[in-house]
Amino acid sequence: MENSSSNIILEKTFVFSVRIVKLYQWLRTNHRDIDSLAKQVLRSGTSIGANVEEAVGAFSRKEFASKIGISYKEARETLYWLRLLKATDYLDDKLYTSIYSDCDEIKKILSSILKTTKENND
Repeated sequence: MENSSSNIILEKTFVFSVRIVKLYQWLRTNHRDIDSLAKQVLRSGTSIGANVEEAVGAFSRKEFASKIGISYKEARETLYWLRLLKATDYLDDKLYTSIYSDCDEIKKILSSILKTTKENND
């Protein structure tokens, strides 16, 4: 099910996953007291790209849409964890704004892909 928009989202979600892993490493080093929260953002943030990768390898449009939908939900969850980290002063304004913006852009792209996929199925 690979096309040009899936190539863009594959790259963006991979780069975002790298940022999330680095954020997790930084949180573990500098804020050991929030290990469970750090693991939550690591899990949801890296799951976005993993599910996009599975979507690209899907055997049907239905499977593709399902995996993109999961990626969208994981992006929303990641935005929640990032907001929580910011609200509890674990992320400064600059880091928060940058990583939140990247995740929000990914969420919007996923939403667009999902909408287009559903329209093409009808």
